[in-house]
Amino acid sequence: MSTNQPNSTTSPINPTLSTAAQDAVMTAITTIRQNLPFLTDLTTTGRKSLSKLGDKTHAFVKKAVDIAAQHPQILPASHSVDDIRNSAQLFQSMSTIRLALEQLNNQVNDTTIKVGNEAYTLARAVYAATKSPLAGPNLATAADNLGKRYGRKTRPAKSETPAPANGAPQPSSASSMAPPATQSTPPASTPPQPHA
Repeated sequence: MSTNQPNSTTSPINPTLSTAAQDAVMTAITTIRQNLPFLTDLTTTGRKSLSKLGDKTHAFVKKAVDIAAQHPQILPASHSVDDIRNSAQLFQSMSTIRLALEQLNNQVNDTTIKVGNEAYTLARAVYAATKSPLAGPNLATAADNLGKRYGRKTRPAKSETPAPANGAPQPSSASSMAPPATQSTPPASTPPQPHA
């Protein structure tokens, strides 16, 4: 059954983004920051030291708010029921905003990667065209300029025989292939002569 939805991996992207539209997006981001003046930046150590609320801990917080509202006398003097209720409500609101921004961030990242790939593919096609024999000598400078930015440096070939660490010369192949020296057979000893 067809869903009439474009394939995100094969559908071409040929949109344009006007300067006015880009400015509007940046203004919207500024508006988000202005409406969240309490945003903070955590260090890596600080982030690890804080508890991360999941579904179970979120339910725990909501239940604690209900109990505090029913029994405010159990709260320490430094906190009120409104403090606990506002903190829990702020977490719920920030979670909703975070989900929307994460989805938007994923789409922005994927779109940027895709249009970047298309731009690079077209740039390589232009580079190949400047090196074509049909391009003519007037594009030689352009081809050289693009080649400096696109060309890959070739690595020098590695020596098959690594040099010794102490700098001593390598033994020659002739000496390494020389047969081992043969041991000479000692002369037979002369038996002692009997006395007359």
